Amino acid sequence: MTDNATARSAGRFGYAFSPVGMMALCVIVFWVIVAAFATRLAPYPAGKIVDMDYFGQMSGKFWLGSDYLGRDMLSRIILGARYTLGISLAGVLIASTSGVVLGMAAAVAGGWFDTVLSRFMDAMISIPSKLFGLVMVAAVGSSLTSLVLVLAFIYTPGAFRFARSLSVNVNTMDFITVARIRGESVFYLIGSEILPNILRPVLADVGIRFVFIVLLLSGLSFLGLGVQPPLADWGALVHENIEGLSFGAAAVIAPCLAIASLTISVNLLIDNLPRKIRDRSA
Repeated sequence: MTDNATARSAGRFGYAFSPVGMMALCVIVFWVIVAAFATRLAPYPAGKIVDMDYFGQMSGKFWLGSDYLGRDMLSRIILGARYTLGISLAGVLIASTSGVVLGMAAAVAGGWFDTVLSRFMDAMISIPSKLFGLVMVAAVGSSLTSLVLVLAFIYTPGAFRFARSLSVNVNTMDFITVARIRGESVFYLIGSEILPNILRPVLADVGIRFVFIVLLLSGLSFLGLGVQPPLADWGALVHENIEGLSFGAAAVIAPCLAIASLTISVNLLIDNLPRKIRDRSA
């Protein structure tokens, strides 16, 4: 009875989260909702000075205090979530999609295509990501589009190498050999044979790279090369209010906690991905 009840509670598809995974998912969904409805949830406009005292303390009027100019920190964190989540999500989708597609293509095609592409990606991945990001952003500018493309370019080689290593193993399986004998195209092998067999680890890798991109974006913004004023992501909010650290101001602590809550929750969700519950009633 206990196993049957567990299986029913797992939902119609038979998958269930652990309590830690469910808690992490709730935090992630919370930030996604905040980012999606930021303009409606923010009590004040992002740039409006609403407090005559800089680094004001938390109060019933200003839940997270005010920043170095007297702007409401709660509003700025809510509105900053759009840029932190939006840029990071766009960057990881581009990086993972291009890296996975190229990795599977290299594994299936082999030959000179695999060799040349692999050596190029190995050369790119050997460059420290933060140093490369600083050089690229300084060269092409720090517009939102540039940031997305730079972050995607930095993390594409890692996604490529991960997907290729998985695809090479799958490519040696008997069902791939049978598909080749049938005369199936490379596109069929990639989309119908290899991708379904590497999808779960690839999704876990996407989550890890999302965390890396959030941290790199926050680092670039903290150094003044990320999202530019009057816009601000969470890293830029830490940079703006770093002088308030000596006062213990919420203006510098709150965005740090926001970054930590998002990245830790994604990591916990990856470590506690839903697993299929076996029905033992038979």
